[in-house]
Amino acid sequence: MSEPSTAHPEIDVIAIGNAIVDVMAPCDDAEIARLGMAKGGMTLVDPARAHELYEAMGPAREISGGSAANTLAGLAALGAQCAFIGQVAQDQLGEVFAHDIRAGGIAFDTSSRAGDPATARCLIFVTPDGQRTMNTFLGASQFLPAAALDDTVIASARVLYLEGYLWDPEEPRKAMRRAIAAARNAGRQVAFTLSDGFVIARHGDDFRELIATGQIDILFANEHELAALTGVEDFHTGIEQVARTVPTVVVTRSENGAHAIRNGEHAHVPAEPIAHVVDTTGAGDLFAAGFLFGHVRHRTLAECLKLGAVCAAEIISHYGARPEADLAALVAEKIR
Repeated sequence: MSEPSTAHPEIDVIAIGNAIVDVMAPCDDAEIARLGMAKGGMTLVDPARAHELYEAMGPAREISGGSAANTLAGLAALGAQCAFIGQVAQDQLGEVFAHDIRAGGIAFDTSSRAGDPATARCLIFVTPDGQRTMNTFLGASQFLPAAALDDTVIASARVLYLEGYLWDPEEPRKAMRRAIAAARNAGRQVAFTLSDGFVIARHGDDFRELIATGQIDILFANEHELAALTGVEDFHTGIEQVARTVPTVVVTRSENGAHAIRNGEHAHVPAEPIAHVVDTTGAGDLFAAGFLFGHVRHRTLAECLKLGAVCAAEIISHYGARPEADLAALVAEKIR
């Protein structure tokens, strides 16, 4: 292992994740049933199914998405310096994604990929109760090569943030392993979000190995993902178990708020009150944004959780997983 970098980090957070454009439309429960979708879930679809669902959608909005990219959008809106690594194709949606992320003040230098498959898209059906049913065509995002990484840039970031969803395809998994090595060789921190139960079902052994070997400094999960990772149903037992190995563990519990343990210190915050839940897409992503912003700004553990809760509440108050309110002003009002 090389000597840790003594240089001051130039980037607060660099993230690797799926480069996806969200296509969102309202619908009712009857349409969910008619189309054979599992309400509130996330399903990977092939090009034919993606076309079928897109044709069935009502008027839709196209908004750049992807879990880690959403987190960076929140971080950048709060004032953090961010960079993103993800693969798009040389097509219209690839241009949309690149434009949107750069317009948000996030560095994005990954070269687009020629030919098929197309840029990834997530077709999201939102029911009146705010639940989102996601159908994801991963497309070009599955083909992020390790060669797209610049180890020097990764070493210049205070935190490397990795999206569990992208662990599924082989090529980006290798890229993420290389990124972890580059970050740790430079003495930087590695944050990881478990993303979804289906990812843990497929790659839980990998994640448990990363944790056991001390490769993860900050772990994000919701309470269901925590149970899937540990095999322990009791929430408090599960988070304590993971915290024995991971320095910072952050677990969200929807309307029951969020908990964190950092180096033995415990903290909890309730969910932020909100008049009406419009769309839960991106709530976890923006929670991670708020928490990480507090973390890189050396805020207390309770303040980091509060920042996460405020950002998550903003995102579920409207359609889409990118903030619409002035997040910096919002957190300044909520957190003195």
